[in-house]
Amino acid sequence: MILKKWEDLPEQFKCPEVEPYYNILSRKKTSLLFKRLFDIVVSGLMLIVTSPIFLCLAILIKLDSKGPVFFRQTRVTQYGREFKIFKFRTMVQNAEKIGTKVTVSGDSRITRVGKLIRRCRLDELSQLIDVFRGTMTFVGTRPEVPKYVNAYTPEMLATLLLPAGVTSLASILYKDEDELLNEAQDADQVYITKVLPDKMVYNLKSIKNFSFWGDIKTMFKTVWAVIS
Repeated sequence: MILKKWEDLPEQFKCPEVEPYYNILSRKKTSLLFKRLFDIVVSGLMLIVTSPIFLCLAILIKLDSKGPVFFRQTRVTQYGREFKIFKFRTMVQNAEKIGTKVTVSGDSRITRVGKLIRRCRLDELSQLIDVFRGTMTFVGTRPEVPKYVNAYTPEMLATLLLPAGVTSLASILYKDEDELLNEAQDADQVYITKVLPDKMVYNLKSIKNFSFWGDIKTMFKTVWAVIS
């Protein structure tokens, strides 16, 4: 995982709010290299081991409702680059056109099989593909849709110095955020003004304290959170 030179960053990143975070990461190039090597090796092995689960989920999704196996939504990753994320589809086809960008508890768009997949967090298993190809990493700020990234403050842009992550401390603490948004009249607005800023406190702190072994610790915390 190579950190660009400061002068090569997109213009919006070259601001006083981002610079302290950049300086911290620029001193940890070895940890960033180990981070990328770990992503490639572990995601590659996990894709092989979990391939039977991929097949079973694909069959269940296709039998349960019309539509593709994967939900390919546009998200934002390192340096503001957009990509199509891989997630097992848990909602009806074209769900984005009939609701908000975030999911609330009891969302009517979720399919029967989708409820089970989401409860076990298996919808994100397919993000191993994104980790392997480098658009994501195991530990990092969760990838947001462009609409929410456009609402970032200059300091929040620092989270995009690294690839988007499958998990993070913020995602563990807010693993039930759909319940927080359940009674909101405008879920999108509540997410932008309340939930997102709260999560960013933890995301920015994680960059300040970044280390390869810290990432490993977060991964173990995630496994425990899912099991519990």
